[in-house]
Amino acid sequence: MGFRASDLERFRDETVPDLLPERLRLLFVGINPGLWTAATGAHFARPGNRFYPALVAAGVLPHPPTITEEGMSPADRDLLVQRGIGVTNLVRRATARADELSREELRAGAQALAALVADRRPPVVAVVGLTAYRQGFDRPRAVSGEQAEALAGARLWVVPNPSGLNAHDTVDSLARAYAEPARAAGVIE
Repeated sequence: MGFRASDLERFRDETVPDLLPERLRLLFVGINPGLWTAATGAHFARPGNRFYPALVAAGVLPHPPTITEEGMSPADRDLLVQRGIGVTNLVRRATARADELSREELRAGAQALAALVADRRPPVVAVVGLTAYRQGFDRPRAVSGEQAEALAGARLWVVPNPSGLNAHDTVDSLARAYAEPARAAGVIE
């Protein structure tokens, strides 16, 4: 994909549709769409983002999806849907960096997420980003992993952010973290 910074900037504040299979088993919740995601309409689309490589390493997906300027390939989108994997975001608007979001936006996003989970009833939810979870859910001492409290009846995990800005995590450490909610959801054994 050949986006220039000026190309991406026009996608600021755009939204990206959720990926919500009818049979939703595991809902991954990003912080908000990045500009690459908004440009392609595919979640976690930025080259170098380790979300899909970590899902492959965890055994959740057989291969990383193909994402082009037109979005995720239909076959790869169908693979996620067939496995019951959904993707949404705490905050809907696209930014270049998650630190551009306000605490109020994250808190409003957490409330909207709770309503979505109550409506769609996935058995497992994984929020991708500890700091965003702490701020959005007003849990300043939360740690990664399964949370003691459920979210609208769903088991709740907080897993590391796959962004390259989160340099202390590797694809392998992300894979271990992502495998836990995937096992709980029955997506992998």
